[in-house]
Amino acid sequence: MNTQLLTGLIAALGLLANVAGVGSARAQDGHTVHADHGHHHADFASDRMHVRVDGAEGGRDIILIPGLSSSPEVWDGTVEHLGDGWRVHRIHIQGFAGADAKGNATGPVAAPVAEEIARYITESGLDHPAVVGHSMGGTIGLMLAARHPDLVGRLMVVDMVPFMGAMFGPPGTTAESVVPVADQVYAGMMSAPLEQYRQQAAASITGMIATESRRAGPLEDSATSDRAVSSSAFRELIVTDLRPELSKITAPTEVLYVKFNDPRMTPEITDAIYQMSFSTLPGAALTRIDNSAHFIFLDQPDAFNAALDAFLAR
Repeated sequence: MNTQLLTGLIAALGLLANVAGVGSARAQDGHTVHADHGHHHADFASDRMHVRVDGAEGGRDIILIPGLSSSPEVWDGTVEHLGDGWRVHRIHIQGFAGADAKGNATGPVAAPVAEEIARYITESGLDHPAVVGHSMGGTIGLMLAARHPDLVGRLMVVDMVPFMGAMFGPPGTTAESVVPVADQVYAGMMSAPLEQYRQQAAASITGMIATESRRAGPLEDSATSDRAVSSSAFRELIVTDLRPELSKITAPTEVLYVKFNDPRMTPEITDAIYQMSFSTLPGAALTRIDNSAHFIFLDQPDAFNAALDAFLAR
C-alpha cells in the first residue's frame, strides 16, 4: 500500500500516535487530572473501563464513547450543550488518556469494552439509553447495538465505517485477508522511534482536527495513552468487519461523517462508501457534515449539536 495513502487513512480514521514528553498531571490512580466540573465516577467495577457520570438521577440517560486514545473530556462541549434533563455517562477506556491499562494491556479492546458497557447498562438499570460513539467509539456502539439490541434505545455513530479494513486493501478485502496489513501497522506502531511517534502524532492531529485551538486536549490524551493498548485497539479495528452484524441492530441509527481526509476522496465518493458500508442496515440515516475534520463535535459544534438534538428528539 502507498505509504502516503496509509498515513492519510490512519489520520482520517482516528489514529493518535502515542507521544512521550508532553507534561500531564496525574492522580495516584494513574488517571490524568482534569478540571472537576462536579461529576462523579459510577460505582461499577471493571478492568476494561470506568464511567464518568454528569447530571442528576432522573435525567434521560445517554452514553458517550470517545475514540482511540481519547478521554471523556473530548465530550465537554456536548455535555454542556445537553444541559439539564440528561444524565450523561462518559466511557473512559482503560489504557487511554492516562488511565491504567489493566485488562486492556493485551489483546482486543473494543469488543471487550462493548460487553462491559452492556453489563454497565444492565447493572445500572439504564432504560434503553441513547448511545453516541466517535471513531473507535462508533465501532463499540455498533457492537453494543448489534450484540445487545434489547439494551440500546438509539445509536449515533460519528465518523466511522463498520469495516475499516476495507480501506487497507483492494476491492474484496476481507477481515481475514487484511490481517497481514493489520499486523504490519501494529508492528510499526510498537517499534517506531520516539521522534517518529511525535511526528506522526502532530500530523494525525492536524488531519483530524481542523480547528487549531481544539487540538491541545486530544494531543495530551494521546501523549498519556498506553502505547500497547492503542496499538492493539487499532489493529483490532482494521480486522473487525461488522457489516454482517448490522442487520441485528433494531435501535434507530444515524451516522454522521465527513469527507475522507484524502484529496482523491471527493464528497460524492465518500457518500458512496458510507452508503455501501451501511447497506445492511437499511434504516440508518447517513448525514455528511461539511467543513470539518474527524472530530466533528470540535470542528463544527453547532452542526453537530443540531444533528444530535434532532436525533434525540425523534
